[in-house]
Amino acid sequence: METVLQRPRRSFLRDWVFTVDHKKIGIMYGVTALFFFLIGGLFALLVRTELLTPDGRFVSVQTYNEFYTMHASIMVFAVIIPILTGAFGNYLVPLQIGARDMAFPRMNALSYWLYLIGGLVLFSSMFFGMPDAGWTSYPPYSIQSEGPGIDLWVTSIHLVGLSSILGSINFIVTIHRMRAPGLTYNRLPLFTWSMMVTAFMQLFATPALAGAVTTLLTDRHWHTVFYTASAGGDPMMYQHLFWFYSHPAVYIMILPAFGIISEVIPVFARKPIFGYHAIAYSSVAIGFLGFFVWAHHMFVAGMQLSAGIPFMISSLIIAVPTSVKIFNWLATLWGGAVAYEVPLMFAALGFIGSFIIGGFSGVLIAAVPLDLHLHDTYFIVAHIHYVLFGGSVMCVMAGLYYWFPKVTGRMYNNKLGHLSFWLYFIGTQITFFPMHFVGLAGMPRRYALYAPEFQFWNDVSTVGAYILGAATLIVIFNLAWSAVYGKEAAANPWGARTLEWQTSSPPPAHNFDKIPVVTENPYGPYDKPEGEPGLSPA
Repeated sequence: METVLQRPRRSFLRDWVFTVDHKKIGIMYGVTALFFFLIGGLFALLVRTELLTPDGRFVSVQTYNEFYTMHASIMVFAVIIPILTGAFGNYLVPLQIGARDMAFPRMNALSYWLYLIGGLVLFSSMFFGMPDAGWTSYPPYSIQSEGPGIDLWVTSIHLVGLSSILGSINFIVTIHRMRAPGLTYNRLPLFTWSMMVTAFMQLFATPALAGAVTTLLTDRHWHTVFYTASAGGDPMMYQHLFWFYSHPAVYIMILPAFGIISEVIPVFARKPIFGYHAIAYSSVAIGFLGFFVWAHHMFVAGMQLSAGIPFMISSLIIAVPTSVKIFNWLATLWGGAVAYEVPLMFAALGFIGSFIIGGFSGVLIAAVPLDLHLHDTYFIVAHIHYVLFGGSVMCVMAGLYYWFPKVTGRMYNNKLGHLSFWLYFIGTQITFFPMHFVGLAGMPRRYALYAPEFQFWNDVSTVGAYILGAATLIVIFNLAWSAVYGKEAAANPWGARTLEWQTSSPPPAHNFDKIPVVTENPYGPYDKPEGEPGLSPA
């Protein structure tokens, strides 16, 4: 009698909590970051609701300070960096280079759990007292702030920062040592190029932030005087340390997003990427120059104007490699057989259309004379949100829709996908563009109360924020519903040529039955994908 042997069912605990599979770790990063995204977005809506009226009728000024501090801290440290590097990076890099897993799987799992605990520590401040000094926590206010909010913020930064350092080491070793035969650096997928540069930036920049927040903590509790001017300390030293990390962090938050765009556009333009080497090496240039621009955040902090000139020049120069990418993406679209799928809508119209606005305003405030007038106004709020929301978040959405069939083996709902795009695009312009107007008119940022003449544009921005909130809920619903009930996807529904699409969807635990041998560039010429016209089966 023939016996059929079945493998025992593994428990959820063993399958997920103790997993070292880079794909499952990437999924856990993504789900966690999207949950944190909802919480951070809720804080944004609370901030915008408070700004509906000039006299602040919704919450107290102190609570408003806590809300915008939590919003920015969550979005920067718990959402954008982790979802780009932790979720997309972990899931895709081994697949794109033809590897079985990351170089150090257990360290990879540890980096996720450190990130999760760090995020939960930050959220715990909602029950014990939230930080109220902004996401920068400048002294002396952050030293004098009462309650445990700043202490929990510092602890969270340490944990998330350690997670970033471990992850960056893992990416560097994986990319350098585990590439498939024939996969030279000049054949690397552009997303992997961006992750390699990002990993080096994280490795070298994050310790500066650790030093800044550690000394801040000792000033708060052990009576050191690193930042106490009356005792001979220097508050500007904190700003130098903080921005030596946090301006490279802007590029840590955008370089992997650039990589996503470089994967999406050629596939849906049905053309080889224009200027592969220019896009790859411009990422290296951005990574290098990103360490020489930090003090443009400090033009109004009391530094000598002459000291600001070199930082102004470097801040203007770094716009060049970014512009190189944008022109190459546009050239890839030009003359292509463009398929207007949801990922391309987010990538081309959503990202490029919005990011160019953020780039123009960035060039303006890189100039010392203009920054002196605009630095503490809502013009800066408009700029950073066009870069990080119109930029990074649009790219995250493009990537979620693009790789959704790869991760789940199912297609998303196409109509809901297009609806979420238009709500995101329209909501972004309505929310953030009016901030340029009130900023140029002199409305200061971080204030709960403002002059009545600014109310109209603040009300417009608040309406836009609620549109963005609705769009986010549609995205979450679409992805969650489609992961269970969506139509089954082909292994390569887009007809892409990078290695992650040359295995099943979703991939097996070992990624590839046989390690692939790479013989050509991963971008084009493209065969006719399954489902044309209209590419997606859904």
